[in-house]
Amino acid sequence: MSAGSIIRVSGPTVTARGLVGAALGDLVRVGAAALLGEVIRLQGDLATLQVYEDTTGLSLGEPVVGTGMPLTVELGPGLLGQVFDGVQRPLPALAAGTGDFIGRGGSIPALDRQRRWRFHAAVKPGDRVEAGAVVGEVAETASLVHRVLVPPGMGGTVREVREGELTVTDPAVVLDDGQPITLLQRWPAKRARPFRRRLPATVPLLTGQRVLDCLFPVAVGGTAVLPGGFGTGKTVLEQTLAKFTAADIVIFVGCGERGNELTELLAELPTLQDPRTGAPLAERMVFVVNTSNMPVAAREASIYTGITIAEYFRDMGYQAALLADSTSRWAEALREISSRLEEMPGEEGYPTYLAARLARFYERAGRVVPLSGDGAGAVTLVGAVSPPGGDFSEPVTQASLRIAGALWALSVELAQQRHFPAVDWGQSFSLYVESLEPWMREQLGSEWLALRDEALRLLQAERQLAELVQLVGTEGIPDEERLVLEAARLLREGVLRQSALSERDASCPPAKTLWMLRLLIHFRRTAERHLKAGVPLARIVGGPVGERLLRLAEVPPDEIEQVGAGLLQQMEHEPGGGP
Repeated sequence: MSAGSIIRVSGPTVTARGLVGAALGDLVRVGAAALLGEVIRLQGDLATLQVYEDTTGLSLGEPVVGTGMPLTVELGPGLLGQVFDGVQRPLPALAAGTGDFIGRGGSIPALDRQRRWRFHAAVKPGDRVEAGAVVGEVAETASLVHRVLVPPGMGGTVREVREGELTVTDPAVVLDDGQPITLLQRWPAKRARPFRRRLPATVPLLTGQRVLDCLFPVAVGGTAVLPGGFGTGKTVLEQTLAKFTAADIVIFVGCGERGNELTELLAELPTLQDPRTGAPLAERMVFVVNTSNMPVAAREASIYTGITIAEYFRDMGYQAALLADSTSRWAEALREISSRLEEMPGEEGYPTYLAARLARFYERAGRVVPLSGDGAGAVTLVGAVSPPGGDFSEPVTQASLRIAGALWALSVELAQQRHFPAVDWGQSFSLYVESLEPWMREQLGSEWLALRDEALRLLQAERQLAELVQLVGTEGIPDEERLVLEAARLLREGVLRQSALSERDASCPPAKTLWMLRLLIHFRRTAERHLKAGVPLARIVGGPVGERLLRLAEVPPDEIEQVGAGLLQQMEHEPGGGP
């Protein structure tokens, strides 16, 4: 290990002299308190470091010791249900030792070295194993089996197998060259884990949110951007996604958010029941959190810690979803570090390489065949963005839009109208619709794409009529256009609006969503036909059918087909449902 001394301190940025042999990205221990940092620039015999902790009290001449390795993430049994900071320090374990106010320089392993896991081997002596192969299993939770993999870069013939109770550092399998395979792996956070090949985006990631699954779906292994100003329900929507998204593992990265907000999240989510298994929701979640008052350098590292954990579960063949809230705070940390390095600023002071760093992060998502060649795993990435003042033209949002496959734009106007999720159907889009259409046709029938397109046309027609209505009022437009406004209202309030607090409506399966959309579109078609036949508009829109359409959200999924069939017959008789 190389050693040097501090010659300059500027906030979280420290300059040291004498770190001979240090490499860019290496971890260092800074000062007498042994604060954790990273080498971010080398110039002659000077090394510039970003420190992951508060640098208050550091003085010139204090020692700096290099570790000779980059920021690495510990991977193995014990990740699920854990709360880590940006550099993967387990916060509950740190708090248990130091109290609620964690001191500087504290460092304990991410995975418990004392806990024992029952290892069941899947190989025997003499078997040949390659990188990524499953050598055994550990029942990490009641609903998830943790597969122990041969680390990338290793392989050979099995010489010895040890089953039974093991700690994460005990050799579970020993190869013929003496290399041990333990339950614990380490991987550099900023380097993508390898895989065999990518798979096409042909399967949707069902979120349980009608406006997303029906209008703007994201594929398994895809990417979505979730921008929204203050008060648009971004955090509530992410919590809902964490609970109901059809992923095996959910990694939540709280990057630079308010402390009280993250406290509420960490207090509430672990107490919730997983609707898929009935077990606590925390049993399939990993939390990586950095509050807004924590050092910016650790905030910059947090998203890499989260995506590395997600890739690890992907390599086991699981579907992992990463929710990053928010990439704006990550970009602000990048901007602060860049300014202290006196780099040439780009737009709004962000570094000129902001878009490249974002692209490198988002490109680690994907549905792949792992190194073992068996099955498929996926990382689906949803990155929340907090544009100042809700301005989507700012650099972080624009850079994210050039990368992501889906945009779920949150509207302040819809949120003020108490319409949640406040997803703006005028700005949002999905590039996965065409590739997902065969799966939708096979699972839901041939109607999905046509109904989706007709619903979007209806919403667009409503927006165009809204300007006219503001000038002349609803009484000043023809009945045909008033019917468009009524059908669009029923679509917005009955289908696209969804209550996260309702036990029945918080999540909606795609078959029910399709029935709701089918009924709404059928209402409009039959209403137009009856209107042309001379039925007064007041009679069409004033009957009980409209109210029944608005209450479809509370119909249990197993009853929607029966209820829908009855409504279809009632509409054929007369759209308003009257005599």
